[in-house]
Amino acid sequence: MYEKLEELEVICKSCTKCKLKNNRNNVVFGVGNPNADIMFIGEGPGADEDMQGEPFVGKAGQLMNLAFEALGIKREEIYIANIVKCRPPNNRTPELDEVTACLDYLRNQVVIIKPKIVVLLGNTALKAIMGKEYGITSSRGRWIEKKGIYYMPTFHPAALLRDESKKIDFFRDLKEVKNKML
Repeated sequence: MYEKLEELEVICKSCTKCKLKNNRNNVVFGVGNPNADIMFIGEGPGADEDMQGEPFVGKAGQLMNLAFEALGIKREEIYIANIVKCRPPNNRTPELDEVTACLDYLRNQVVIIKPKIVVLLGNTALKAIMGKEYGITSSRGRWIEKKGIYYMPTFHPAALLRDESKKIDFFRDLKEVKNKML
């Protein structure tokens, strides 16, 4: 167990636990306030994230930033991470062994940050954290409490780029998160 994000990040950046290490440009550890009350967890880095070494900087991240702005959520006040820290080839869904290899890093991030709320962005994040019996369509928008943390599953912003009808639910879910913090 690590006490500081910086220590954990150094270990994570030299990770060779799975095959995703073979094609990465950067390990995308996470970014934001280490004392955040709200943490967002996505699936894994895309091409832009892999190049810049920061989560949610591509089109999906820009869409998420617009939602943050509309709701008065400041990106520097939250923490953003992913289930896997290296980009899966062709943005495919991370495989179970890749998820398993990275989960200890993410668990350590959560323990260090101690968020009150975790927003699970998409099915991969939901299943990795809550279990394979959960599905995003049936779980999104419903609070789940586990070990003193409130989890809000919602659509991944990339899903909104493919299906604009999901934007209303996504925005509603983030508004619910904002309201819970008030």
